[in-house]
Amino acid sequence: MGKFRDLFTANDMTVGTPWKSIARFAFPMLIGNFAQQLYNTVDAVVVGRSRWGYTALASVGNALPILNLLLALFVGIATGAGILVAQFFGAKDRKSLEKTIGNCIFISFAAGLVIMIGGPLLTTPMLRAMNTLPEMFDACRDYLNIFFWGIFGFMFYNIFAGILRGLGDSFSALLFLIICAALNVVGDLLLVEKMGVAGVALATVIAQMISAILCLIKLMGMGDIFTLRREYVKPDAEYLRSIIRLGVPSGITQAIMSASMLIVQALVNSFGDAMLVAANVMVMRVDGYAMLPNFSFGQAMGTYAGQNVGAGRLDRLKPGTRQGTTMTVLTALILVPVIIWFGPALMDLFAPGNTELINLAMGMMYILAVGYIAVGVTQSLQGVIRGAGDTTSPMWITIFTTVFLRIPLAYGLVALTRSMGAPVLTQEKMIFVSLLSVWVMGALITVIVYFHGGWRKKIPTFGGQEQ
Repeated sequence: MGKFRDLFTANDMTVGTPWKSIARFAFPMLIGNFAQQLYNTVDAVVVGRSRWGYTALASVGNALPILNLLLALFVGIATGAGILVAQFFGAKDRKSLEKTIGNCIFISFAAGLVIMIGGPLLTTPMLRAMNTLPEMFDACRDYLNIFFWGIFGFMFYNIFAGILRGLGDSFSALLFLIICAALNVVGDLLLVEKMGVAGVALATVIAQMISAILCLIKLMGMGDIFTLRREYVKPDAEYLRSIIRLGVPSGITQAIMSASMLIVQALVNSFGDAMLVAANVMVMRVDGYAMLPNFSFGQAMGTYAGQNVGAGRLDRLKPGTRQGTTMTVLTALILVPVIIWFGPALMDLFAPGNTELINLAMGMMYILAVGYIAVGVTQSLQGVIRGAGDTTSPMWITIFTTVFLRIPLAYGLVALTRSMGAPVLTQEKMIFVSLLSVWVMGALITVIVYFHGGWRKKIPTFGGQEQ
């Protein structure tokens, strides 16, 4: 019973065998991310099988790039907050930890207020800029507006879960994520048939708010590590600067990726085929499963690096990176073939019996398969770099691969195949060929930056420790 209870406590990753600490943190996250992806799948299945059909499924997928773009900066700040929490926890600096958490709450409230007001004002012009198909426009707009009006659940859930992960407690974050996913599914089943795509958004808003409250209750009970003091829930210039310094580059990274997705989504929409848009959504849903180990281990490596930097245990970075990256790649090598094998059955859940749509989606999936291993290397190494305090190097890598590679490649390859008179299906596949190329190039650049970059010079010191 004691060992089970220990799963819900903070995990000190500055002692013990590196791979064991990383695995203890990563695998609950992997299960949690699986639960999140399972929700996303059920969400899409419920929508796709509703009376609204695959047009509703395409509408949700079309809205996501806008949602991700407008929320990207905050997601980055949450990443920066988690890094700072990990570093202060590793340094055993209770007061700084308390002030960091208090300022995280302040930032979440301020950002939520801005997005709640500004988001609905931007929804319509951004949908028009994406060449959103007329049959999808109203549903996309309703989905986004409802999500923005209920944004505080998303804000506080993500920041609180990030703090828990920074403390090494990925198991509590997993539990609350599962609760959130289950509530989402129930909400979908109750609301989608009556409200369509708007029901999906409302179910998500309600589930995230409940999960945020549960995370807050958990944090308030961790008095042996920190106390959630009221006087710290106010802006403190020093801590705000630290959170922003670490978070803004991650936010810019997220924003650039989201903007890239938005621009590429406009290219997908330019074919004027709702079936292609729906296939793209289906691929991204199955793609999420293949990405699970990559993102889970990437976050684990960030926390591992952050805690050990805070503790001055820089000697643990190299073996931890080697062992963590090996686990990431091995897990991806096992999971990806399974996902590909069961892909058609998963696709059939979204559009039962629609062989043409399933074949279209699986054709795209086969193109991406090899790239998941490359993404695993990227996520693991960039997790270490971020956790060590350098969030700008991953930002520049993302800028180069998405702005200077992905967008020109996608548009260029489509234009080239079109000028050669290639079938429309071949033109559509070029969008995914460009994505695979970017994944591989991103991994190569990340490896070079890890071994030869200047990120080690940016490692902070705590309590007068020398590097």
